[in-house]
Amino acid sequence: MAIAELGPVVLDCPDPRALAGFYAEVLGATAEGDDEWTDLKVPGGRDLAFQAAPGFVPPKWPSAEHSQQFHLDLLVKDLDAAEEAVLALGAKVLDADDRSRSFRVYADPAGHPFCLCAC
Repeated sequence: MAIAELGPVVLDCPDPRALAGFYAEVLGATAEGDDEWTDLKVPGGRDLAFQAAPGFVPPKWPSAEHSQQFHLDLLVKDLDAAEEAVLALGAKVLDADDRSRSFRVYADPAGHPFCLCAC
């Protein structure tokens, strides 16, 4: 018997509404909340939440001193098209040079690493 049920994955960030808006566009989700906390309802997936964190310092990838601690894997059918779309929304490339791999690494607008993974 489980002790608990997993709730939403929560990302600290400087602007919850803005970061939720980024992921809402990427995942086709809906965002609802305020400047302190915003929930993202992801169709057919795990919900995300974004929490205001004063003094937020984004992780660096790869870095032992500013460890990412976790990242999101986002499954896509077309890596090139998905890359173009997330870059237009404000993502930054961290590691996408090896086009033979089935994944590419980016940072969201707040600096959290995420991967686009071919499915």
